Amino acid sequence: MLIHPIQPVFDKDSRVLILGSFPSVKSREEGFFYGHPQNRFWKVTAKVFGEQTPLTVSDKKAFLLRNHIALWDVIGSCEIEGSSDSSIRNVSVNDISVILNTADIKAVFLNGQKAYQLYKKYLFPVICREGICLPSTSPANAAWNLEKLTEEWKAISKT
Repeated sequence: MLIHPIQPVFDKDSRVLILGSFPSVKSREEGFFYGHPQNRFWKVTAKVFGEQTPLTVSDKKAFLLRNHIALWDVIGSCEIEGSSDSSIRNVSVNDISVILNTADIKAVFLNGQKAYQLYKKYLFPVICREGICLPSTSPANAAWNLEKLTEEWKAISKT
C-alpha cells in the first residue's frame, strides 16, 4: 500500500481545482506533481496562461497560486504497479474538503479518464459537485499532441 506523499497546493484565492489520480513513480521520487519529464501538464498549463513553463518545484507552486489553481489527486493511498493507472487497487481517497472549505472553488477538473472515474465513484457522492474531465497530460495519452491538449485545457482559464 502506497500513501500519497505530496501535499496539496492551494490557498484562499484558488478558484479551480485540478485533480489527478495518483503520483507517478517519478513524481513520488521528485516529491511534486507531474514530475515525469514527458508529462505535459506544466507545458500545457503554462501555454494556457501565456507563461514560461515552470521548472523548479517552487516555480511550479508559485505558478499554480498565481493562476488561482489548486492541485491534488483523488487517491490518498492505493496499491499500484509502477505508475500504471490501470493497476490501481484498494483505493482510499484524499479529503478534498480541506481545499473546498478554504477556497471558493468554481470548477473541478480531472486530468484524464482514470482520475474522472475515481472522482465520480468516490468523491462526487460526498461533495456533489460535477467534475469536468480533461484529456490526460500523461505521455501514455499519445493520441493528443501539445496543441490539441492546450486547446482543451483552456477551460481551466475560463473559470
